Amino acid sequence: MSIEENPMLPLMHLIHQNFTVPSPVDVTVEIAKEWIGIRERIHISPGARVAVGVGSRGITNLVEVVRAVVACLKKSGAEPFIIPAMGSHGGASAEGQIRVLSHLGVTEESIGAPLRATMDVRSMGETDGIPLFLDRLAFEADGIVLINRVKPHTDFTGPTESGVIKMMAIGLGNQVGADHYHRLAVVRDMYEIFNRAGMALIDKTNFLFGVELVENQQHQTCALSIATAAMLPKTEEELLIKARECFPNLPLDQIDLLIINEIGKDISGAGMDPNVTGRVPSRFFKQPAGPNVTRILVRDLSEASEGNASGIGGADVTTSRLVEKIDAYKTAMNSITACDPEGGRIPLSYASDREAIAAALMTIRPYTQEDLKIVQIKNTLKLDKMMVSCGCLANLVDKAHVSIDRESARFEFDSSGNLISTI
Repeated sequence: MSIEENPMLPLMHLIHQNFTVPSPVDVTVEIAKEWIGIRERIHISPGARVAVGVGSRGITNLVEVVRAVVACLKKSGAEPFIIPAMGSHGGASAEGQIRVLSHLGVTEESIGAPLRATMDVRSMGETDGIPLFLDRLAFEADGIVLINRVKPHTDFTGPTESGVIKMMAIGLGNQVGADHYHRLAVVRDMYEIFNRAGMALIDKTNFLFGVELVENQQHQTCALSIATAAMLPKTEEELLIKARECFPNLPLDQIDLLIINEIGKDISGAGMDPNVTGRVPSRFFKQPAGPNVTRILVRDLSEASEGNASGIGGADVTTSRLVEKIDAYKTAMNSITACDPEGGRIPLSYASDREAIAAALMTIRPYTQEDLKIVQIKNTLKLDKMMVSCGCLANLVDKAHVSIDRESARFEFDSSGNLISTI
């Protein structure tokens, strides 16, 4: 298959989405202020061993936030240590999860506290028929602190979604907990499971506080709160509202071909966020309202994903270079644990971007060069700028937040037939 079967690709334009962006905050300053507000509400004994749970997402300012939290705990006489709070990520192994943290910059040298990991869990009883599991190191600690970003979840909708409450259940449930909760979600509401399990575990453990962050459309931390157990539900609900306001989307409702330069677990728990693509591989999960995308081409896997290609099943075509980067064990472990084997399926793959585009375009509606709607993005987190074909422009000219570059150009390919990307 070659591009000669589609000899002319349409002219492309660079567009910018000019969001109303909340101002970034200084996370170190915000943590100091929040700490003053909650310090008298929590009890930390001298020498208390406090487990600080950190997840696998590529959160901006993550190192600075973790370092500042560790410093606050030390000043209070505690002996903090870092533990992964990431379910089955990192190949569901302690060593793999430490590597994920290291890749995110979270190391003993950068944070000022040791890193420890285990996949062992302790049973914590049950709530409303939902069994409860807790990471052994968190169970043995004198206190638990969790750090997470608040944002819309990829698979369910509720008053709280991605945040500390979910992290308590899934992140600190390790592979055992994550597996069981996702399997239970085949027959029960996912929000109900995650929320009830998370809150029950917070109630049953020495949970001290959660640090919750919101990022704006430019991936800068624009809100930060420290919440005790009693404060957590209301705080997280309020932050989710703000996170939704900051959540960037594609500016088009109808797209023939969406080209995504990279997917990865550091970008989204689903590899590529279904809230952006409108595509969920699993029939058990929430189906997004839109956009309507006929074909998705994923070009590559992010380095930080470390071979975990969970979510690639949401694509229609991909490249051989992405397939060669896949760690089959990590991808299978994560996909099975999430009860989403569909998300780990490898789509049709081609030796070059040129061939992959040709294949995708052979499976869409009849089109002309003038009405073909192609969109190219870096990933589902970075949507401030993208390339769109001329067929998209009529649907963008009346959108006040979208600016369109006057100059147009055609896709350029290198000698191997791969796109020379400008985004």
